[in-house]
Amino acid sequence: MPYRVLILSPSTDDVHTLKHALGNARDGPFDVENAATLTEGMRRILSDRVDAILVDLDLLDSQGLAVFDQLFGAARHTPILTLCRLDDETNAMEAVQRGAQGWLSKGFFDSALVPQALRNIIERMKVERRLYVAQARAGITLNSIGDAVISVDVAGRVDYLNLAAERVTGWSRADACGRPVAEVLVLIDRVSGRVIISPLEHILQCGQALNLTGDAILVSRHGRHVPIEDSATPIHDWDRQLVGAVMVFRDISETVALTSKMRHLAQHDFLTKLPNRSLLNDRITQAIALSKRNGTCQVLLFLDLDKFKHINDSLGHAVGDQLLQAVSERLKNCVRTSDTVSRHGGDEFVILMASERRPQDAALTAEKILLALSTPFHIGTQELHTSTSIGISAFPQDGIDATALIKNADTAMYHAKELGRNNFQFFRPDMNTRAVERQLVETSLRRALERREFLLYYQPKFDLQTDRITGVEALLRWAHPEWGLVMPERFITIAEECGLIVPIGRWVLGEACAQLVRWRDLGMADVSVAVNISALEFRHRDFFGHALAIFDATGVDKAHVQLELTESVLMRDVAASAHLLAKFKATGVQIAVDDFGTGYSSLSYLNQFPIDVLKIDRSFVKAIDAGSIRNGAIVSAVIDMGKNLHKRVIAEGVEDQAQLAFLRKHRCDEGQGFLFSRPLDAAQMGAMLDKDMRA
Repeated sequence: MPYRVLILSPSTDDVHTLKHALGNARDGPFDVENAATLTEGMRRILSDRVDAILVDLDLLDSQGLAVFDQLFGAARHTPILTLCRLDDETNAMEAVQRGAQGWLSKGFFDSALVPQALRNIIERMKVERRLYVAQARAGITLNSIGDAVISVDVAGRVDYLNLAAERVTGWSRADACGRPVAEVLVLIDRVSGRVIISPLEHILQCGQALNLTGDAILVSRHGRHVPIEDSATPIHDWDRQLVGAVMVFRDISETVALTSKMRHLAQHDFLTKLPNRSLLNDRITQAIALSKRNGTCQVLLFLDLDKFKHINDSLGHAVGDQLLQAVSERLKNCVRTSDTVSRHGGDEFVILMASERRPQDAALTAEKILLALSTPFHIGTQELHTSTSIGISAFPQDGIDATALIKNADTAMYHAKELGRNNFQFFRPDMNTRAVERQLVETSLRRALERREFLLYYQPKFDLQTDRITGVEALLRWAHPEWGLVMPERFITIAEECGLIVPIGRWVLGEACAQLVRWRDLGMADVSVAVNISALEFRHRDFFGHALAIFDATGVDKAHVQLELTESVLMRDVAASAHLLAKFKATGVQIAVDDFGTGYSSLSYLNQFPIDVLKIDRSFVKAIDAGSIRNGAIVSAVIDMGKNLHKRVIAEGVEDQAQLAFLRKHRCDEGQGFLFSRPLDAAQMGAMLDKDMRA
């Protein structure tokens, strides 16, 4: 493409000479136009592209530097050369100061150097234009990215910052440029606080790149500490000589904060914010190492909340979670800041007591915890009561690592539960035998339902005035293939703690109803069956629905089904209990209060529940002495109360004639116990019912 040149001159000779010189030049081709006035020249410049302007400052309509100024204002980025006489170069030199690329002396226009110089000037301007575009693009790009960029010259003076670098360092480009990089880029180590040499300085000193460690902190001009990560690179000229360095870095405050948060979440329980198992294990390991050095004793307390599952199932997980949070706060208030309170999972907590002198000193903390948790918890509108069972183990006598210490403290905790809950026990080696036994029972229990190892025995209840059978109570037995017939005392508590009591309870109710139907089909239609309902079953959200499904599936007469519940189960949530019992009562099911007198015995609530039967606890019946009226006072009082409230009264655990005589004298309705019959299997019980019916 030819170079387009505009000649502005009133001299036709000058124009002719220049056109001739440019037309025959090897450095072309040149496309030359000319005008004699500034007005015509301005029109031409504004209408089309011009690569160079040759102008005589003495035009027909304008003279002097004013000519150049107007041209330069209209075509700032087009090369302009002035044409002047050899003896009058003053204006030409001034024009150069104002932006002209040079001048051509009249009388030398036909020189071969003219087209060569003009070509070079045009090409240089094109290069400068491309360079400007590249620099503008680079500047926009660098200011658009989120990373900070700072560069220095070979002397270590700042020569560039992008906008991100200005924000992070607190230095503007105008203030920073020319200053030593160590003044603008102040770096320290996060851990030690010592000053770190910047990667830029390292490159200038050693010629090699050096990236910062992950603990580098940039101290901004305003004193703000900013964690950063970077990459730095040397800058070389075309002779591979080092001329500076550039560093790209970013503010990683959010990343550091997120990493810290993730680390915290990985080591802490989400609900209570307490250390979790992972962090506890680390601290136990550290504490053991410390004990080996200074001879102190590390003690673990393993806590399990008593009957927490009842609260969770009856009041919901939201209330249960709030209770766990409240318990966590009380536990933290019971220990020193050097101790660790952790949540082990569920309703279990583990406390690491560091630097104890003797394991026995932990008993004081355990007592403090028992007392703290004995105070009622107020969760919303609920007043909740709980307690805890605590197992204690100590290093090194009870274990030399975290796993052994936690396991043995857990074992001691279960021993505390077996001793009545709400107490603490130190680990003893013999407890492991009991722990193995408990684990074996739990494992076997999980298979018992699938293998149909459970069966029901039945104990009859007798009308004490007619001596006729009024009904039976279903009693669970476990026919273990190796242990033989296992009584409930050995496995019911374990079933409650591991959550198996609900499916077992459903099986008991279903089997009892099915057996009642079988007896009915054999002609024994007036028999009722009583089934014990555990707290976990009663508070289970699907209990009523599952019970109705069983009644419908078996076809049992619901009027002959009696659900037995203890006072403590009913009183845990009076309103909910009354509502559920009313639903059962509406179907025709009978309701009995088992072990009456051993629980709350809150007579003011008796009329709120649709109760049909009161069962006097066997402990009161056993206390009846033929020679002492006083010992039977409780039994007679319960009988009288039942009569006044129009409830049937049944005495449990009747074992001798003296007890029977007392009960008959006070007109107790029914009796149950070994004096009448031991629990029998279904076939034996059927035979007894048949005999009673025919009598």
